[in-house]
Amino acid sequence: MDLADKRAELRRRNAAALAGGGPERIARHKRNGRLTARERLELLLDEGSFQEIDRLVAHDCTDFGMESRTIPGDGFVTGCGKIDGRLAYAFSHDFTVFGGSLSRRNAQKICKIMDLAMKTGTPVIGLNDSGGARIHEGVASLAGYADIFLRNTLASGVVPQISAVMGPCAGGAVYSPAITDFVVMVDRTSHMFVTGPDVIRAVTHEEVTKEALGGARTHNEASGVAHFLAADDRHCLQLVRELLSYLPANNLDDPPFRATSDPPDRRDAELDTIVPAEANLPYDIRDIIGRVVDDGRFLEVQEHYAQNIVVGFGRLDGWSVGIVANQPAVLAGCLDINASVKAARFVRFCDAFGIPIVTFEDVPGFLPGSDQEYGGIIRHGAKLLYAYCEATVPKLTVITRKAYGGAYCVMGSKHIRTDLNFAYPTAEIAVMGAEAAVNILYRRELAAADDPTSFRLERAAQFTARFANPYRAAEKGWIDEVIEPRETRPKLVRGLEMLRHKTEALPRKKHGNIPL
Repeated sequence: MDLADKRAELRRRNAAALAGGGPERIARHKRNGRLTARERLELLLDEGSFQEIDRLVAHDCTDFGMESRTIPGDGFVTGCGKIDGRLAYAFSHDFTVFGGSLSRRNAQKICKIMDLAMKTGTPVIGLNDSGGARIHEGVASLAGYADIFLRNTLASGVVPQISAVMGPCAGGAVYSPAITDFVVMVDRTSHMFVTGPDVIRAVTHEEVTKEALGGARTHNEASGVAHFLAADDRHCLQLVRELLSYLPANNLDDPPFRATSDPPDRRDAELDTIVPAEANLPYDIRDIIGRVVDDGRFLEVQEHYAQNIVVGFGRLDGWSVGIVANQPAVLAGCLDINASVKAARFVRFCDAFGIPIVTFEDVPGFLPGSDQEYGGIIRHGAKLLYAYCEATVPKLTVITRKAYGGAYCVMGSKHIRTDLNFAYPTAEIAVMGAEAAVNILYRRELAAADDPTSFRLERAAQFTARFANPYRAAEKGWIDEVIEPRETRPKLVRGLEMLRHKTEALPRKKHGNIPL
């Protein structure tokens, strides 16, 4: 073969790789509202920045007539590019080639870029659209999944891992996205489940659709498996780019900085009126968050799940921060099982990657009820406590109103190594609310009183005067400063500046035993 023939062969193989599963399959794929594997990478990465790796890899299966069916790339596109000028490794399933199924060879492609990401301290983004393990290869394809799972685990807490589920993801394949830090799903076109509707129908006789069982809304609203709900492929990739803008490249980098024209000392008088004077009236904690962060931009994580707690990313004077906030507009801001787990995972992510944690606290306690107790609220609530206690990043807490009972301790209190604790004048720090306290403290007196209602109101007023304020805690040094709400942004900005070079060590150990 002369040089011209060799060049022609290279062009032929490259063309075959770029053609994917061919025009007919690509057209059918697009009719379903989905972009191709390469189109997705073009939208995800900065223009012209993609460097492909292993374009010509092909499977080596010889069973079921597969030896005559080889396509360069074998259904996966892998490589490295840039997002807003920052490096990121990425892989994209090509559903038009063998349904995007995982073979031993294309699993090796993914493992190769994950290994490179670990060596270089670079985020990994997976664009998932796969029919699952390639049945033709038997245990070899299962081995490929296990190799990926191992790398997901080893990379956890070292480099950010983001999974975009943009089509089917079933069986064992779901566990790779589940190990990664964030999962984005596309409404009506992506599905995740361990066992599909057909298997469930055969085993349990239950009738359920793919969408109800494992659709994007199911996993964003009911299961909590997904963190973001995208309207379509383009929106999904935009969300991934935006999310990555808040994250450092690895666990040794500083949180990313983005210049802002929003003054660090900006005071907002509107904050003075957001928290109602009446302790039992709801308000939306996001109204406070939006007026404190740079330019009002807040990227909420798991917006549709466990809505009694709000978590997400914002910036203060250009620096990325993680925000955890009780939501008084839902369940009065009580902590329940789902909220505890949601917040605990977010706190641990921020701590792993050096992102400061800002907590807005308005919590009357843990949600009462036998369902919560039987479901293990003790164990699950302990996850959030453990996460806050373990975190060594700068931690700042603002108590906007209620801070009752054990929930006060959990939500970034001074006692669990929070660095700076602020409180609004409306803050109430006590074991419980006035009415419940009176019923316990004055049970006998209430029973003997000629006018129990008047007696209860009088004692409740006394309890409120004593505890429905932040000053007792401030006198003991557990609240560093009582601030006017309008001062929230400048106080947090200055606090973060004070803590920027904070270092704090944990006792020497292999790892703790979080109550999973």
